[in-house]
Amino acid sequence: MSTTVAWILLFTASCFEVAWAGTMKLTEGFTRLWPSVLNLACMAGSVYLIETAAKVLPVGTAYAVWTGIGAVGAVVLGILVYHEPVSVLRLVFLFFIIAGIIGLNLTGQ
Repeated sequence: MSTTVAWILLFTASCFEVAWAGTMKLTEGFTRLWPSVLNLACMAGSVYLIETAAKVLPVGTAYAVWTGIGAVGAVVLGILVYHEPVSVLRLVFLFFIIAGIIGLNLTGQ
């Protein structure tokens, strides 16, 4: 597998990570069947794809990028879908996460 394909898999894994986090509320403590199935499928897809990408990419970089994109995506999803609060400090810290992801990507080559 090429490095480009590994990065695409890692980005896709991160999207599943965001979906996994975003569907947690819908499960209502895993008491609702189909949201719970969707949540577990997103979790499994995310873990499988990062494991596959980490065969080529440095595991530390892959994991940090995966969790970083997942965290930023979950916060943005929470703001847009669940109407969670937005503050200047929250946005500043999101910027730091994004800067870290970019930095790891640039230095992990």
